[in-house]
Amino acid sequence: MIKKRISVSQKRQITIPIEFYNSLGIDKEVECYVQNNAIVIRPVRESSGEFDEQILADLIAQGLSGQELLDKFRETRRQIRPAVERLLDEARLAAQGQASSKTYEDVFGPEAD
Repeated sequence: MIKKRISVSQKRQITIPIEFYNSLGIDKEVECYVQNNAIVIRPVRESSGEFDEQILADLIAQGLSGQELLDKFRETRRQIRPAVERLLDEARLAAQGQASSKTYEDVFGPEAD
């Protein structure tokens, strides 16, 4: 494991060592969070297409095609990450007892027999 000591500026800024930057493939953004009393910084990875087929199927079912389909696909794909981040925030708050939580049945109704 490579370990570096990094100074923190008066504005609370740090510089990521070039070895870390290159080995992790950091581009324009990193995400940062606290875990086990440590700050974790990792590169932001754009969606790798986990929902692409579902998005396209839904948009085609709505009758979209051509440039309109492409534009709506891009718009919808950009909304996935913020939506997942909101869900994770809500789950964290619920786990900490700071927000109410819902059951499967609350969201989807009772199971059909």
